[in-house]
Amino acid sequence: MAEKSQKFRLYDDPADMEPLLPGEHRLRPLLEQAHDLQREALALQAAGAPLELRQLLRAMNSYYSNRIEGQHTLPRDIKRALSDDYSSNADEARRQRLALAHMATEAELEQRWPQWSDAEVWSPQMVRDIHQDLFARLDAADRVMEDGQPLAPGALRDREVSVGIHAAPAHAALGALLQRWSSFYGGVRRGELRLVAIAASHHRLAWIYPFQDGYGRVARLHTYLALGAEGLTNGLWSPLRGFARTQQRYYQLLADADNPRRGDLDGRGQLSEAALVDWIGYVLSLCRDQVRFMAGLLDMAGMQERIAACLAYEENVVRQGVRTESLRALHYLWLSRLELERGEFKTLLGLGDRLATAQISALLRRGLVVADSPYGRLRFGVPQHALRFYFPHLWPEAEAD
Repeated sequence: MAEKSQKFRLYDDPADMEPLLPGEHRLRPLLEQAHDLQREALALQAAGAPLELRQLLRAMNSYYSNRIEGQHTLPRDIKRALSDDYSSNADEARRQRLALAHMATEAELEQRWPQWSDAEVWSPQMVRDIHQDLFARLDAADRVMEDGQPLAPGALRDREVSVGIHAAPAHAALGALLQRWSSFYGGVRRGELRLVAIAASHHRLAWIYPFQDGYGRVARLHTYLALGAEGLTNGLWSPLRGFARTQQRYYQLLADADNPRRGDLDGRGQLSEAALVDWIGYVLSLCRDQVRFMAGLLDMAGMQERIAACLAYEENVVRQGVRTESLRALHYLWLSRLELERGEFKTLLGLGDRLATAQISALLRRGLVVADSPYGRLRFGVPQHALRFYFPHLWPEAEAD
């Protein structure tokens, strides 16, 4: 009975979430993992990527965030919602709107993280602002929780809750807990130790359970923000894909790290140090896997062949006017990351003016090039239907969809 009572104790002191980082004797392997992650992430960031790929990655991240929460949204439904085409089914339409809200919040974070100081990134207000930005984008009807109560964007939880065997901290202590979370992790020096801290902070923020609903989404978005603010993602990769693809392990390790200390050899805080080490190791390994995967997909040497395969399929199977002669022009757009005037693009096509004009129309129709206006400059497009050629296995559910 004593063990059960300990698991359900009501935490109300910032010291209750110690250790915030593992002790020095457990840090070395984690710092080595963080060093490798940092080195490979910086190398990937230097590669850059077309704007359209970053927008598609936001759609993918929103899909995976919904899936983690058990609110499945099909990739094609996200694509439809981007064109303001919503399902007639109210619940499906709500999930579509939630996916778009996630994309918009992620884009806002990417745009502003170069401007924010460490103090701002790690402030309790930032945690609340992410929740506010995400859920204020939804109509009031979309913010009604399962118990029928409305969710107030940015408002801290005002009642006691429990998740499984974990009783969340007392709502009256949330301010003090968030302040301790903020001051500790925001004060960790930059470099490998900061990456270890980012991984640890994800669990501790979820453990605090600051909001009545949406706290998991906020924890994941804050981790994405923290990695981006360290200059490690440039919008090219995210742990969300990895969390969703290892969802059972994600939830299990989060739950394990909620547990109290397992005796005198398990650290000196209230919570299990060994479980925190396992969680951090999982996050760092998962992030490195995502970086390596994206580095392989963005390999310049292989992209020409993948574009050629896509064009061959378009010409021989889809048959909507796209020709294999577009290869040189599309590959140039990919390599240069530039926007081209239509006349320049026609020159690269090497076709007569009429055929080149028709080819541009076909490429635009299929989303293989993109323009912001009817006669605007052209840039490389990444439509969902080209994913299996350009970036195989990046978003398998969209390929199948």
